[in-house]
Amino acid sequence: MARVALLVVFTVLATLAVAEMASGAVTCGDVMSAIPPCMSYATGQASSPSAGCCSGVRTLNGKASTSADRQAACRCLKNLAGSFNGISMGNAANIPGKCGVSVSFPINNNVNCNNLH
Repeated sequence: MARVALLVVFTVLATLAVAEMASGAVTCGDVMSAIPPCMSYATGQASSPSAGCCSGVRTLNGKASTSADRQAACRCLKNLAGSFNGISMGNAANIPGKCGVSVSFPINNNVNCNNLH
């Protein structure tokens, strides 16, 4: 269950659909640099996402300017999902809102990277 919740956290961050800054293709390196500051909140060790987490969410959102970018980021995150434990599904789902970023799709365990637009 923790693996699925982590997948959702990563998917949320990777698929923030409202691109404010179109800056090009998303790489796994971009995704991996955006995620770590969010882990303390996602695992319940912090009461809110850190400034670094929100900055990473916004940066990733800006880079994920196309469907292909969002899908690629999502796939990178799915590949990383097995290395983390203890993710709170509720906290994962709250990260975008707590960071002031709006997403246009439901955040749940059934997100399919290939369906992201």
